[in-house]
Amino acid sequence: MAKKSVIQRALKTPKFKSRVVRRCFMCGRKRGYMRDFDMCRICFREAANEGLIPGIKKSSW
Repeated sequence: MAKKSVIQRALKTPKFKSRVVRRCFMCGRKRGYMRDFDMCRICFREAANEGLIPGIKKSSW
């Protein structure tokens, strides 16, 4: 879980475009971020297993 100050800093518009830091909206994690869902891989997996993301289900073969 990222500190609140780090999350707030990431929400501000940066001076340069290359300084954008995308963070998970649930936990604030910046690594393992998935742009399509706006969350990190860990939160994505938890939400998918609970059925909170429509159209996503666990694969098995």
